[in-house]
Amino acid sequence: MDHSADAHRTDLMTITRFVLNEQSKHPESRGDFTILLNNIVLGCKFVCSAVNKAGLAKLIGLAGETNVQGEEQKKLDVLSNEVFCKALISSGRTCILVSEEDEDAIFVEPKQRGKYCVVFDPLDGSSNIDCGVSIGTIFGIYMMKDNHEPVIEDALQPGKNMLAAGYCMYGSSCTFVITTGSGVNGFTLDPSLGEFILTHPDIKIPKKGKIYSVNEGNAKNWDGPTAAYVEKCKFPTDGSPAKFLRYIGSMVADVHRTLLYGGTFLYPADKKSPNGKLRVLYEVFPMSFLMEQAGGQAFTGKERALDLIPTKLHERSPIFLGSYDDIEEIKALYAAEAK
Repeated sequence: MDHSADAHRTDLMTITRFVLNEQSKHPESRGDFTILLNNIVLGCKFVCSAVNKAGLAKLIGLAGETNVQGEEQKKLDVLSNEVFCKALISSGRTCILVSEEDEDAIFVEPKQRGKYCVVFDPLDGSSNIDCGVSIGTIFGIYMMKDNHEPVIEDALQPGKNMLAAGYCMYGSSCTFVITTGSGVNGFTLDPSLGEFILTHPDIKIPKKGKIYSVNEGNAKNWDGPTAAYVEKCKFPTDGSPAKFLRYIGSMVADVHRTLLYGGTFLYPADKKSPNGKLRVLYEVFPMSFLMEQAGGQAFTGKERALDLIPTKLHERSPIFLGSYDDIEEIKALYAAEAK
């Protein structure tokens, strides 16, 4: 590989160039969505930098508070939340922000207000910060329903109304994966340029996978269909090879692997968490939108995940997402039980 020639390449597809190309397909566009997305990308770069030097900067550890979910807040959680709130408000394109870290929605003051509602988990998987496991930011973007004073209902829309969704994973490299409703694309941060470069164009999840991802520590509390599916993964009766268990415990990392390699990611309801554990607005919806755009499926155990209509900001739901054929198997098991 000619590294000296590579060093002078300026024809790279950066995320900024990619978004501007997408904008040019919509002549009526005024660039508001592009500006919003650029501010989200800036927030991700900032958090990536903070994550990389967290140990040196003593950002690892507890901040001494608990968030609305009752989870102890990490220092990086608090920092990431502030970073994204400031980045989103200063874009001048948002009207409502819903963060995992804040109990109430943030209504942007009129002089800085735009037409978009952004839901986000500023640092998902933060319990893994201290041991160096990949963590990430998840976000979803909605358009305001009508041209009126923003109300909480503007954020409580079904996932199928999302304009865009994505995540940024802070791991061995910093990876930004996004859909704007026409396929899924992945970008990797080049630290020498400070730019996200397109490295995974038009991601398509395999129709069937060899991996299943679930916290088997909860197995004793599972319902029948979940237990039956995992049993089938381990001990297939049709002569096919058993599936491999891979569970990181960080949703961004587990879903990223599932997108690239296929298989299933499961966080079912159980006796301990009858409504599931993952939050609908800023975990279930964005990841389900990405999965469907990549050719997979997302299912709650009762319905298509994106058809859910949330009634509370921090509502939870079970979720099964992944390869199309694998989710079909799970749906068939739930249908059989319903009979």
